[in-house]
Amino acid sequence: MKFRSTRGLENEVASAKAIINGISKDGGLYVPDEFPKVYDSLKANTEIGYEDLAFKIINEFFTDIDDAELMGAINDAYNNRFSVKVKNNFLELYHGPTCAFKDAALLFLPQIMKRAKKICDVKEDITILTATSGDTGKAALEGFKDVEGFKVVVYYPKNGVSPIQERQMSSQGGNNVKVIGIKGNFDDAQTGVKEIFGDDDFRSGLVEKGYVLSSANSINIGRLVPQIVYYFYGYFNLVNQGVIKLDDKINVVVPTGNFGNILAGYYAKQMGLPIDKFICASNENKILTDFFETGVYDKRRELVLTESPSMDILVSSNLERLLFEASGRNTEVINELMNSLKNQGIYEINDTMKEFMKEFYGNYANTDEVYQSINEVYKKDNYLMDTHTAVAYTVKKKYQEETKDNKPALIVSTASPFKFPRSICNALGINVEGINDFKVLEKLALETDEKIPNSLATLENAKVLHDEVWDKSEMRDALLSYLK
Repeated sequence: MKFRSTRGLENEVASAKAIINGISKDGGLYVPDEFPKVYDSLKANTEIGYEDLAFKIINEFFTDIDDAELMGAINDAYNNRFSVKVKNNFLELYHGPTCAFKDAALLFLPQIMKRAKKICDVKEDITILTATSGDTGKAALEGFKDVEGFKVVVYYPKNGVSPIQERQMSSQGGNNVKVIGIKGNFDDAQTGVKEIFGDDDFRSGLVEKGYVLSSANSINIGRLVPQIVYYFYGYFNLVNQGVIKLDDKINVVVPTGNFGNILAGYYAKQMGLPIDKFICASNENKILTDFFETGVYDKRRELVLTESPSMDILVSSNLERLLFEASGRNTEVINELMNSLKNQGIYEINDTMKEFMKEFYGNYANTDEVYQSINEVYKKDNYLMDTHTAVAYTVKKKYQEETKDNKPALIVSTASPFKFPRSICNALGINVEGINDFKVLEKLALETDEKIPNSLATLENAKVLHDEVWDKSEMRDALLSYLK
């Protein structure tokens, strides 16, 4: 399997090289040349374990990586560190060290990148640059910490993540990690990272110093491909639980920010998985809702800080990969759209692409609706969900009311409710005024008789190791300061 850039400069790129590069030289994102049809062979064993399923799917894409090395990467990533569960049609992806779905990809990425580095004979240290809206940063830090030959620099919006998320990152140990707060929002951090990748002179200067840059954001194909796995796993679990019969179509509901998670579901469908509709759920930053309704993507709006902070995004980078497919893989169209977004802050897709987008439904939920959903599901099913998952649940209900389409829906549950304990307590009517978020954790556990995940239970007393804050215009300087 080879990979190509959405913007046309690079074609026929081997997977190891695409993983190491992270982003193409032209600023485009790597996409696979094709989508192997694997569903018919995989469905013969719906009881397959997660690691074995991951091997069968990922091996279709990363063909220049030896089978034994790939299986080694999967085992090193997941064994006794990460699991996926399906409960009440919720695909729980947060049973990992950081309590968020990013673990599914970011435990694997360092392991495959280490092997890709060897294949590509890269002698320099690889510095992973990552912008985070809350969850990616901690997952990248956890995955790459103390991995030889790599350094990790995470930028996050100083006032744009929850206290729990911030302490997870600021207390991160490891001899090769750095966390930097940015005076700005997530889009500022993400734009800054993209600009660093696009600055050839700056990157050349780093190579002379012995550093090669790469990315752990979902723009990296090495992170996107492993996310395909859990859609197959979730579908097979619904079959095993008797919710659906084999080959029945389902809908998929995804709380969406940077568009990587829902895009992995779309890739799964291209590989044969029986998915009908993709329900794209947004919070008050409803740029994707507006896009799917009108075909116009307009980022010229104020970013709203919500209680589902991992979705507080106005530039959904992975949407470019979907646009590439919608345009018939026309790189000229993609360049025109991305240039318009960069220069004017807006673009509109053509009628053919609008027709393509009808596979997707977009809607959003506000904070009151999120609270109502958390309360409703807890009272009805004794099931606790976080604010992001509640956005998805709310939008699923809106979709069903609008369309009367009641086929089974797999709701992607992206984070533990204990990552956002104050919001959950507020939704459930638990009084937490005057106490900090770490005490709120304890009260939530007590009131709901749920166990705090081990990695969060000790956070309050975790020592803060990273406390630097830089202006969004100083991200290069912050990086150089760390590398020196």
